[in-house]
Parts: sequence; C-alpha cells; structure tokens
Amino acid sequence: MRTAFIQELIHQARSRPDIFLVVGDLGYSVVEPFVEEFPGRYLNAGVAEQNMTGVAAGLASEGYHAFTYSIANFPTVRCLEQVRNDVAYHRLPVTVVSVGAGLAYGNLGYSHHAVQDIAVMRTLPEMTILSPADPGEARECVQWLVEHPCPSYLRIGKAGEKELHQVRGISKGPLQVFGADANAKLAVVCTGSVLRIALEAARKLAERGVNVAVFSCPWLQPVSPQFFQCLTRFKRLIAVEEHVVAGGLGSLLRDMLPRIEVVSLALPADVLGKVGGQEFLRQNAGLTAEAVMEKILAGNP
Repeated sequence: MRTAFIQELIHQARSRPDIFLVVGDLGYSVVEPFVEEFPGRYLNAGVAEQNMTGVAAGLASEGYHAFTYSIANFPTVRCLEQVRNDVAYHRLPVTVVSVGAGLAYGNLGYSHHAVQDIAVMRTLPEMTILSPADPGEARECVQWLVEHPCPSYLRIGKAGEKELHQVRGISKGPLQVFGADANAKLAVVCTGSVLRIALEAARKLAERGVNVAVFSCPWLQPVSPQFFQCLTRFKRLIAVEEHVVAGGLGSLLRDMLPRIEVVSLALPADVLGKVGGQEFLRQNAGLTAEAVMEKILAGNP
C-alpha cells in the first residue's frame, strides 16, 4: 500500500507544484523516486515527528499541501498536540500519513502498533480520516486528498497487500465489495486491510449457501447518518477492524446507526502487550476469517 501511495503522490505532484513531502527519517526504498523527481519539494525532518508536523504546518501556511510520512503511531499519537494546534486549529492543508496501520509493524512491539489512532484522530472535528483497504483504495484516497487539500489523516498498510476490488467513489458511502441477496439481514463492514479477512470468510460461507454483504469503509470522517444510508437495510452489522473497540469503526457505526445492532470484531486489550508478525498477532487477537464466520453464523442460524 505504501508503494501505491508514493506512486500516486508522484503522479499527482507532476501537475500539482504545491505538493510537498516531509518524512521522519524513514521510508528508505519507498520515497526515493519522489526525492529524485522533486528534490526541492522533499525534506527529511529527522527522528523528530513533532518538529516534522510543525514544519509541515509552516509549509502549508505558505501555500503548500504538505504530506507528513512516518511509521504507525508516531505521526499521530506522538505529536498529537502539534496536529491539533498547528494543523487542525488553523485548518491547514496537511495530510498526516501513517504507514503500517494496525499491527503491520507487529515485530517491533507495542510502540509501533497503530491501534488507537482512529479514535484519537476522530476527536479532531476538522480532520478528514481515510483508511484504505488495498492499493486501489489508497490511490483513490490520494487523488481525493490532492483535489481537496485540508487537515487530513491517511492510514495505510505496509507492503504486499493485494488489490481486493475495483474502487468507485470513496467519499459517497461504504463500498459494497461482496454481494448479498435482497433479503440479507446481515452485513460485514471493514476498514483497512482486514477487508481481506472478511472477504475470505464471506466466500467460504457463500460456498455453503450463506450469503452476506461485505462493505469496505475507507472514509471515516466527516460522516453523517446519510453517509451510511446503504447499510440501513440490514438489521445487524459486524464491524471488523484492526483497532481497539473504543473509538473505532464499530463505535462510529453505533453513533451513526443507533437502531441497528452492531457487533464489533476488533483488537482485545490483551493483544497489546504481545510481539510478533502481523498474522501471528491477528491470530492471537481472534481477528481471523474463522472468527468472522462465527460472527456471521451467529446472526444466520
């Protein structure tokens, strides 16, 4: 997903001289193509994410659309005060890019887990929040952000994610990526790369005659009940996310759709102290296709 991000950013920068990339001393083997083509619109701020955010805000105040880029929770939780005061308060066109959403950097431990970031960034009402599931969604997110410069947060995966579906209109509501018959009473709604898990579960169940809809929700803020209109035909929703329950997608759906039952499949508290690869941690957290299947079957006896 990070490769799709930088490729699309380069493509957009060729026609948008206002795009500026600021990184926190990382991204090696990823950002070099941007640096080579636009050396005057790139800055390595060093291992100083708070300063990186302040610099980006300064650039934005002078007419640039600045993109900050760092791992997991560092450009969000570590420098929340700068994002809140320098970017959001002044409504500056700074896009905070967090690479390694959820447990993608699981081997580096809890310091590198981005599992509260959606909840934290949702508290900033000026902040647009985008959480793509695959490279296609990531590219469309960048396209939207370039066309609508604003305080924004882009939460992307790490590398190797496959294209899961054809993207159409991320800002118009959750995207249905797997079908269901007109009488279906249950849908699975995902944000981020866990969409792959939900699709695996839905396809296995479809082979057994259990048909449910699967939606991807890369757009998380700003939203309204009307944004989720496509989900109101269901009586039960399963929210799947690589994030803690509090403040995440499930919480958002409950806020917007209070008359619909929302069941969360998210990260439990006890996974936060564990170290290991992303798939290992997902297994330990119960964030698997089998777990999604169990939740679906509980609503389709």
